[in-house]
Amino acid sequence: MSIRFLTAGESHGPELNIIVDGIPSNLEILPENINPDLTRRQGGYGRGGRMKIEKDQVIFTGGVRLGKTIGGPISMKIINNDFKSWEVPMSSVPLDTENPEIKEKIQSKYVSRVRPGHADLAGSTKYAHEDVRNVLERSSARETTSRVAAGAVFKTLLKKLNINVVSYVLGIGSESIDELTLGTDYLDLFKRAEASEVRCPDSSTSEKMKSAISEARAKGDTLGGLIRIVALGVPVGLGSYTQWDKRLNGRIAYALMSVHTVKSVEIGLGKAVSTHYGSDVHDQIYIDTEWNNDRYRYKRKTNNSGGIEGGMSTGAPILCTIATKPIPTLIKPLDSVDIKTKTNTQAHFERSDICVVPAAGVVLEAMLAYVLVDAILEKFGGDSVDELLDNYNRYLKRCYEW
Repeated sequence: MSIRFLTAGESHGPELNIIVDGIPSNLEILPENINPDLTRRQGGYGRGGRMKIEKDQVIFTGGVRLGKTIGGPISMKIINNDFKSWEVPMSSVPLDTENPEIKEKIQSKYVSRVRPGHADLAGSTKYAHEDVRNVLERSSARETTSRVAAGAVFKTLLKKLNINVVSYVLGIGSESIDELTLGTDYLDLFKRAEASEVRCPDSSTSEKMKSAISEARAKGDTLGGLIRIVALGVPVGLGSYTQWDKRLNGRIAYALMSVHTVKSVEIGLGKAVSTHYGSDVHDQIYIDTEWNNDRYRYKRKTNNSGGIEGGMSTGAPILCTIATKPIPTLIKPLDSVDIKTKTNTQAHFERSDICVVPAAGVVLEAMLAYVLVDAILEKFGGDSVDELLDNYNRYLKRCYEW
């Protein structure tokens, strides 16, 4: 592994902490490179009240000096504004629980009714927590804020290599866009999606998606959806066929599946390959007769493979389609159990979103960017950005001439 990142902190704790290790020196990085993605993650039709409380802003606490990385681990923090209301129940030090006021504040946040679809039951059993608060605070999707901060660092490095990672929403609930009408101008689709409250590039479908979310809210329910993630400008040869754990598609699927709400990841045609002949699926190759030594001369008639063959990038856009489940905290709770009283009851409800699909795309961008940076540094190395760029550009030149 060429790069690592770790996150720490609880949903209602004082702050979120992020460490990114392995970024080359002399990469220009400022809060302005991070904060826009944090804002994007907080947006979207269907978000809950927490987004009105938090105004996520990154603070660099290590690894960056005078606006540039210095080669050591980058450390960042994001303050949780909501902690002001949780200082007693989320205290990191013991408190006097004989004090009635303190005891009441702690008990008011005690949770023993678990939520189907969440980490509550398995987590409390695994870690021996009678108070499920100890599980849900860390398993909360608030953790994805940290991933987005790390991902913005990765995307800043990728842009130095002219690689962009974008996303847009294909479907929410039963409302979906006709993919055949979209075309392959992914940057334009991304631009259009960014202007939509549900991050869908089609305005009429966006309105239908908003109506579906409003209907779910009225029912006390939630909705999931379908998201497309695209990486543009990726060179040939990231990943490898030599070992199972070096295959780029496996690494991408692993990273994207780690996001809380994700239930499936498809690359290229995905499951549709099972219904077509091989002659329809595989991307036929031809020589570009207008090749002028500044582009890869070998082209594909299609991109059904989603930019990956044999565990390696092909030079075509990497296309991933991700299905996300409806979030498990419902205004009208599902049937469940109380693990303290050992009785049947209804699940715990805490302030919640109705739909996080638009925001999930921003988190998924971060995770795909992580995999790409890891694969790039693995292949090209470089302790400074200039060294990385020298190695990278020499390789591109060889690919162009191959």
